[in-house]
Amino acid sequence: MGAQAFEEGVATLLASYRAIPAGATVRLAKKTSNLFRKRADNPHPGLDVSGLDRVISVDADAKTADVAGMCTYENLVAATLPYGLAPKVVPQLKTITLGGAVTGLGIESTSFRNGLPHESVTEIDILTGDGEIVTATPTNEYSDLFFGFPNSYGTLGYSVRLKIELESVPPFVELLHVRFESLAELQKTMADIVETADYDGERVDYLDGVVFTAGESYLTLGRQTDEPGPTSDYTGMDIFYRSIQRVTRDRLTIHDYLWRWDTDWFWCSRAFGAQNPRIRRFWPKKFLRSSFYWKLIGYDHRWNIGDKLNARKGLPPSERVVQDIEVPIENTTDYVEWFLENIPIEPIWLCPLRLRQPVPSGADETRPWPLYPLEPHRTYVNVGFWSAVPVTPGDPGHTNRLIERKVADLDGHKSLYSESFYPPDEFDELYGGENYRLLKKRYDPRGRLLDLYAKAVKRQ
Repeated sequence: MGAQAFEEGVATLLASYRAIPAGATVRLAKKTSNLFRKRADNPHPGLDVSGLDRVISVDADAKTADVAGMCTYENLVAATLPYGLAPKVVPQLKTITLGGAVTGLGIESTSFRNGLPHESVTEIDILTGDGEIVTATPTNEYSDLFFGFPNSYGTLGYSVRLKIELESVPPFVELLHVRFESLAELQKTMADIVETADYDGERVDYLDGVVFTAGESYLTLGRQTDEPGPTSDYTGMDIFYRSIQRVTRDRLTIHDYLWRWDTDWFWCSRAFGAQNPRIRRFWPKKFLRSSFYWKLIGYDHRWNIGDKLNARKGLPPSERVVQDIEVPIENTTDYVEWFLENIPIEPIWLCPLRLRQPVPSGADETRPWPLYPLEPHRTYVNVGFWSAVPVTPGDPGHTNRLIERKVADLDGHKSLYSESFYPPDEFDELYGGENYRLLKKRYDPRGRLLDLYAKAVKRQ
């Protein structure tokens, strides 16, 4: 977008902040979102971030990029791939923004070696609740905000510009789908690969998995390569997650690998009929993407279409169970077996992660990111499940509460992009507590931004 266009975007942002009445809650005026929790309508104008949606510059030699906060990963990848570079972690959906992944949570198949998106950030310009833009780095006077910003979900400020590290990527990814009939064996193999980045003598650059049933699960191992050869295409009739069950080895371009899950929103497109061959044949290809499914979800949220259709069939309304949780890798089998026995949702996604080492200078060596306090040197597994179950009469959040309790019992966490039901004291213990209060006092002393509990649990 260039420096001048970026500065114009910043000027528009600040003007929109000044237009918000004093005492009114400051929110983004975004047309799209990747959050699955409803929130109260905002009667006031929001922050205009329309000019902050592009890459500012790419330094191919230094392998870094300056990126405006509302730039989507689709636009970011499009700017870096021509240099043979990509972000160290590319979340699976094209419309996730870099700023959203950093202030929220993003994860992908490089996370076992590259950690989470915020760990590739070297500095951030943040618009605080007081309308001031500060530049936070791991070692400057705003280092507390730098480390406290991840998982704050816009309650400590909004990212305006981020400088991030990139990594070299060759043109292709070779895939190996390894089937398991035992979850315990899958867990052991995954743990070994995280430690060695190797499977049966083959290097592993990408690692994630899918559980269809307790007796049918897979790890997908990716190896970067520049060797030419034929590639598969999962942007049309073919569906990526079904290929995992059909073929052992596969091959994609790096572009198609990064977006392999977006075409069918993992497997969630089946809820809209998009996986029915008779419908898919006529479904416009430009609408085979997560952003279009999001629009359909928005219509459902607005008019409760799904519940109305259930009522016509004599069925109860649905409770959305759309979550990503992390448990220590040694507890993966326990959690997944419990989930399959108690929650009628399948498939589920697995993605191992580890915080990068060493932790940045100036960080707390034991819990460097205080609002999402994963432990260094410890491997976790993200478990993703995105569907709905029949609502429990008198307790619309029953299933989500069961999941929260089980995750806590297994020393895990869950991200806050969807609905949460924690009581205040438990939420305080899990998500920053006193660290968060100190940051809130320093960077939003007038309370212009929502409190994290109010935003994540009360859905204000």
